[in-house]
Amino acid sequence: MQDRAQAGQATGTAAKRPHVVVIGGGFGGLAAVRKLANADVDITLIDRHTYNTFQPLLYQVATAALNPGDVTWFLRAVRARQDNVRFVRGTVLSMDHADRSLTLDGNIVVKYDYLIIATGVTANYFGIPGARENSMPLYRRSQALKLRDKIFAELEDAAMNDQDHDLRIVVVGAGPTGVETAGALAEMRNHDMPVTYPELDPSRIHISLVEMGPAVLGPFAESLREYSADSLRERGVDLRLETAVKEVTNTGVTVEHAGEQTFLETPIVIWASGVTAHSSIADWGLPQGRGGRIEVDDHQRVRGLANVFAVGDVSVNPDTPLPQLAQPALQGGQHVASVIAAQISGAPVPKAFSYTDKGTMATIGRASAIAEIKGLPVPKPIRLKGFPAWLIWVIVHVQQLLSNRNRFATMTNLSMKYLLWRSHNAIVGETPYIASRRPKIIDSNPKPQGSAPSAHSAS
Repeated sequence: MQDRAQAGQATGTAAKRPHVVVIGGGFGGLAAVRKLANADVDITLIDRHTYNTFQPLLYQVATAALNPGDVTWFLRAVRARQDNVRFVRGTVLSMDHADRSLTLDGNIVVKYDYLIIATGVTANYFGIPGARENSMPLYRRSQALKLRDKIFAELEDAAMNDQDHDLRIVVVGAGPTGVETAGALAEMRNHDMPVTYPELDPSRIHISLVEMGPAVLGPFAESLREYSADSLRERGVDLRLETAVKEVTNTGVTVEHAGEQTFLETPIVIWASGVTAHSSIADWGLPQGRGGRIEVDDHQRVRGLANVFAVGDVSVNPDTPLPQLAQPALQGGQHVASVIAAQISGAPVPKAFSYTDKGTMATIGRASAIAEIKGLPVPKPIRLKGFPAWLIWVIVHVQQLLSNRNRFATMTNLSMKYLLWRSHNAIVGETPYIASRRPKIIDSNPKPQGSAPSAHSAS
């Protein structure tokens, strides 16, 4: 620990060139680091994890289609093509902006000349009783693995002990993460479980997607929203729109629709409903706006602090708020790096940050996705659905991964899942054991007990 502390302190004091500290190795943080590759600066990248996580594909890890290593990238590998950056693993506890210093866990002090905050966000439970304690978010690799292991533990338990009971998984929030997770779980049930879990009746395995709003994927065009809802129902997803979550317990979730409350018994509640800034940011002496996000100006500079910037989901310009997506983070990180490089070199400061909306996309399952493509030299967005949108989704997500190894591994595993339906080899880990609840007599060669639910049977 002493060596680590000395390294952190030396980073702040021994550097002769301007010292740029970047907190967070996500989309925005890495975009800023890479943009500063040729600048006359020394960079320290700080993250509490040693890896970058490609969050848009975490649900594929949680549903056993991808290895966790497929969507993670070793942050120290950034030095392979950039020798003006070093990595420090640590958690920021406090900031002293007058002294231009950070204090990390282990009493490590890091000095900065310029600071870029790109810490991302976390799940927002909106004060719903029991949601934080009893539901499972999907923002980190460890959370995806925990969810994956929980899913298979419940399936194994049901196969041994609960063949006469229904099993339900509830997904809260019908944004991209919720829709993609529900679709992947439905396809697992429909195509894999009749082979891998012949003891279970697929019609008694329910995937419920709960959304407070009137439609799934709210920011998309109406035609794309309707297509997505129809695709989910075709896969047997129990879609509950205009339904609010009132309470989450360790045995289920209480929901309310049209003034009537219903209790959905479930051992698994997946939380994909809204985000908020990490609570620790309140200790950093920064102006915070809606959702605890750090308020910035039109150069992503933190208001009231000349050499401190914030990018990505954790930041918000109250005058021109941006969607909390990967592209605003990438573009914001690159812009801040340009501003810092200009200030150091004496060049003119770039124009105010202007976000270029390239569109958004989401997938429901095999050969089923929606895409809204913008920024092309055409007057209106291009809206695609079905196989063309799905193909673009695959290409874009694989291309955005941070190394060729990640791209190859992800493409291989997704191909096995989507092109070869006969492959049922789920990527599993240490499946927790749930103690037997009742005596069990094992029959030889059990037969499948039913077919997968249709749009009309998953109620």
